[in-house]
Amino acid sequence: MHPLRGGPIISYEPATPEHEGRSAEVSRNIFFDDPLFEGFALRPLIIDGCPLGEISATTSLIEEGDRDGWYRQWTATAERVAGYADESVHAGHTISARDAYLRASSYYRAAYKPLYGLPVDPRLVEAFDKETDTFQKAAALMTPPVEPVEIPYEGTTLPGYFCQADDTGRPRPTLIVTNGYDSTINELYLDSAAAVLPRGYNLLLYDGPGQGRVLIKQGLVMRPDWENVVKPVVDYALTRPDVDPEKIAIMGISLGGYLAPRAASGEHRLAACIADPGLWDMIEAAKARFSALPKEVLEKFPDVGPEVLGPIEEHIRATPALRWNIIQRGFWVQGVDSLSEYLHVAEDYSLKEVVGQTRCPTLLTWAESDPLSWNATRIYEELSCPKELVRFYDAEGAGDHCEAKARPLFHQRAFDWLDETLAAQVPEVDKASGR
Repeated sequence: MHPLRGGPIISYEPATPEHEGRSAEVSRNIFFDDPLFEGFALRPLIIDGCPLGEISATTSLIEEGDRDGWYRQWTATAERVAGYADESVHAGHTISARDAYLRASSYYRAAYKPLYGLPVDPRLVEAFDKETDTFQKAAALMTPPVEPVEIPYEGTTLPGYFCQADDTGRPRPTLIVTNGYDSTINELYLDSAAAVLPRGYNLLLYDGPGQGRVLIKQGLVMRPDWENVVKPVVDYALTRPDVDPEKIAIMGISLGGYLAPRAASGEHRLAACIADPGLWDMIEAAKARFSALPKEVLEKFPDVGPEVLGPIEEHIRATPALRWNIIQRGFWVQGVDSLSEYLHVAEDYSLKEVVGQTRCPTLLTWAESDPLSWNATRIYEELSCPKELVRFYDAEGAGDHCEAKARPLFHQRAFDWLDETLAAQVPEVDKASGR
């Protein structure tokens, strides 16, 4: 059993100490030499569980760096697979139809990844709509069906999915999952549902400002005070009789590793928090990206002049992976149009002033080859609530960002902790009565 209060840092260390701090070995690419295209192609394979054959057949038709060809070929694959699903529906084969619709949804999502950014490409919107449509066709064929929901939020709504652990209607522990910069609730389902639902948890997925439909269709950019985003999500959960109000937890993935702890610092109806990875603030993450700069320059971030930022922005724009991550995706999500603005906005994304307000038990992850997670120890040190830090290593295949290539290992450690944490909590009514 993991201790609940002041829990130790959980290392799961390899047998030899030299593994700690070791850089990941460079592995041979599977699909593309371009690391950006390679990452996009791996995503439906390692996150969504799509078959290697369909992915390889698609990528073999795409030239390195050809964004138009990428969109065209992934869309063609998505439409073909959606056609398979339609055929199975008409023949009454619901399981085959469900699985094919899920794959089609993944391929539509893959199609628009290189197009991310402003001005919004109409092809991106069209592919996103088809991603959502095919996912919801699959959702209707699930048992129990996945329920699309609209969560009231500041004069509009946030899209979500409520996934029941079973069809009994009994109150169940419920896990709210928060994504990061460019995922969607459709992808979150594929990452989480198979691990969460069999454990007896309901699953509540949502897109907030700067994410999924809320960014692409509603035009709302991200905000740092995520407790004000999660409050209406918890409000919604508490309207449902199939949710145990004493056992609502939150998990954040990627940038969600900042958003979820930030939410937990101000939303005290949450019973537990998981941050994968623990992300102290965005400025430290930016410093990790630009670690080649002189130390005295990094110490001044974000207050550095154009003589410094100019060459950096030129380098970013000339490097496809950096350009996509920061200029295309980052500027759009944050609602800025310059690197200086981006860095100054990033300053607001920090747990420094709020981390001490967190009350619920919190689990943080740290991954050996993910610089964005290396300040998870800072969060751990500053938290005064029950806490644990779980380390993942390259030697066990889990040292990359969000343990992407070993998600079952993350699920095992995180959800075992959650099981034990929620089981150990005493309802408020029992605390008051002393029984």
